[in-house]
Amino acid sequence: MKIKILTAMAFVMLFASCSDFLEQDPNTSLTEEQAFSTLKNIDPIVLGMYISWRNIQKDRGGLMFQLGTDETQQGALQVMTTPGQAGLDYYNGFLSKENTALAEQWDSRWPVVSTAAKAIFALNKNTEADIEKRKILLGEASFIRATIMFELTQYWGEIPILDETHSKELGHGRQPLKDVYAFIINDLKVAEENLPLTQKNPSFPVKYLAQALLGKVYLYAPEASGAHDYTLAKEAFAKVINSGKYNLLATYADVFSPDHANSSESLYEFQFTNDYPDNNQIQWQTGSRALANIDQYAYFGGYDLLLPTKYCYNDKTSGGIWESGDKRKDASIRYDFTYKGIVPTIPSGFGGDELDPHIKKYEDIRIDGKQSFWNSGKNKPYIRYSDVLLCYAECLNELGNTPDAEGFVNQVRKRGFGGSLPAGMEWSGLSKEQFKEQMLDERMRELAFEGWRRMDLIRSGKLVQYVKARNKWTAESGTIAEFHTRYPIPLVEIQLNDDISDADQNPGY
Repeated sequence: MKIKILTAMAFVMLFASCSDFLEQDPNTSLTEEQAFSTLKNIDPIVLGMYISWRNIQKDRGGLMFQLGTDETQQGALQVMTTPGQAGLDYYNGFLSKENTALAEQWDSRWPVVSTAAKAIFALNKNTEADIEKRKILLGEASFIRATIMFELTQYWGEIPILDETHSKELGHGRQPLKDVYAFIINDLKVAEENLPLTQKNPSFPVKYLAQALLGKVYLYAPEASGAHDYTLAKEAFAKVINSGKYNLLATYADVFSPDHANSSESLYEFQFTNDYPDNNQIQWQTGSRALANIDQYAYFGGYDLLLPTKYCYNDKTSGGIWESGDKRKDASIRYDFTYKGIVPTIPSGFGGDELDPHIKKYEDIRIDGKQSFWNSGKNKPYIRYSDVLLCYAECLNELGNTPDAEGFVNQVRKRGFGGSLPAGMEWSGLSKEQFKEQMLDERMRELAFEGWRRMDLIRSGKLVQYVKARNKWTAESGTIAEFHTRYPIPLVEIQLNDDISDADQNPGY
């Protein structure tokens, strides 16, 4: 059974990774039962889970779910040379249960979920005197299980529930959406109850992050789950807003500067540095091959895995999203590739789009002329305060309070335009439907390349319509269909998991 095999490996993998992080020798003499028997042992295992979660966000794999949207698409040479991966933009026969790029994402997450489940089970039975420490560990483990399960169910639908208390009843088969979302919500409520207000280590979550993600779960949950609830989402986001802990930085570009890592706008960001193994290689995948051809130490060089679509990089006058004066445009997207006075050209044999606009958010100038862009190591944002404000505004609009919703959006837009909104740029007097339609563009302007777009398109019911019209490769193939709102269960999972068969595959695959 595939998930069972992966979960059996989880303890060894995660305990070794946390030991490496702490610069200790891995203690391989502990059995799993011994490792989960004391808080002293569980503590580094939970740290290992967060390191593993972070590592999922690195390199090519960390960008895989951003392929195939109306915001981003693969570079031409990538599409020409990697047909399996290209299928994520083409939505053709290569987007299938045999797709290894997706299977890797599926496989990388279950060991973390499994270890979290084991830790939660052990913590609920633990009777040591340090009650406060046990509560924090329970909150941390519950949060990470909920976070990864939320991502898995958003992309695959019904998924297994790994719960040590009910493992015999649940097995490793796919569970109904209502049960999956109820389980995620319960984990986040446990996290909210037990997590502290602050943590010294920014790798660990705090109470407000659990509240924000709980709001997102209520907002993003499909109707079929029975968990979709604008009122409960609004209440969760309001807790974060009313806490007074977070605010927007004055300058949008500062949000992505290493000088402002873990700022007052950040509810959580994945922690990276410029040194292996804590670098993230994101620039390696998002920069321009034309620059890489000139200098491996050019900080905005790379290999074109992920590029903005024309819709994402063009002005409104040219059919895109950008309004005149919006400073988020140049902070998010690179248009000029001049490097040290040299204007690069595209050598023959390249894809032809290497000097089209590229992603700028992850450029790390600290490495320029010193290290290869493989060593890019800026933190990667997960949830920002601006996202909370926009989600809260959505809830207000859906609950019939569009005027107040416009006010929260205008807070975000004001910062985007440099501190004040030009005449005519405020959102005012919109209908509920106009607000909903414009919000999708506003979320792209504010949150481009931060990993939320596919989920936004799925929950709005716009994935097929917008991606077919705006993604070059999807439009070229013309094969995207409604069933593509879910990914296929990997073939190897079906082959090795006794509780998932071909009959359990998502429709269309």
